[in-house]
Amino acid sequence: MQLRAIIVEDEMNSREILRNYLAKYCNGVDVLGEAANIEEGLKAIQNHGPDLVFLDVEMPFGNAFDLLERIPERNFETIFVTAYNQYAIDALNQHAAYYLMKPINIDELIKAVDYVRSIKEKENALEGQVLKAKPLKAEGKITLPQQDGFQVLEVGDIFFCKADDNYTEIYLDKKKIVVSKTLKYFEDALQPYPFARIHKSYLVNVTEVVKYKKGKGGSVVLSNGKELSVSASKKAELLSYFQ
Repeated sequence: MQLRAIIVEDEMNSREILRNYLAKYCNGVDVLGEAANIEEGLKAIQNHGPDLVFLDVEMPFGNAFDLLERIPERNFETIFVTAYNQYAIDALNQHAAYYLMKPINIDELIKAVDYVRSIKEKENALEGQVLKAKPLKAEGKITLPQQDGFQVLEVGDIFFCKADDNYTEIYLDKKKIVVSKTLKYFEDALQPYPFARIHKSYLVNVTEVVKYKKGKGGSVVLSNGKELSVSASKKAELLSYFQ
């Protein structure tokens, strides 16, 4: 798959080095445009609709996070390229696909590009299609603690779980059960079964997913028609369940 890329970097020498590395070591990356600041970067993204944006953090008149905040619905993946490691957590919170330190390590650059390509290939293949899950079955039972004891529930009856502070809402086809346990508790309890954490708020039964819609993270549609958001950082995990 060809990746359409934009480089947003204020230093001309750094843009040239990255462009040359991509041409020499990363097959299938077309650099459609370059930008030296936030405004130029925004225009380049709007004009070219890239799959991938290489983004420096510190730039004149703002930084990378200012740029991303102006594009709330993003269809591209982001690879941060910076000399400052203190931005790693912020980059993670912005759902960056990868975080590269300057000077750029070629092996890490190749790994980052390959990772983005794998995400986009799976995403493009599955967009708008009825999905075929890998041969996994949500068969088994789970106990739900309650004040007067516990309730036994068939794992396959769960469509998704939703976080509500220290509680979890468990959604069945036509019923909701509220349990005084965190979503992390159920993520661990359901680990043997095909349940994917698609968002900080959602744990979904993958066998009930019938459609994926592209976006910054995208969304999934379940067999009962419910649509749930997917965070960008969880997208690769979700797509790994499908063929």
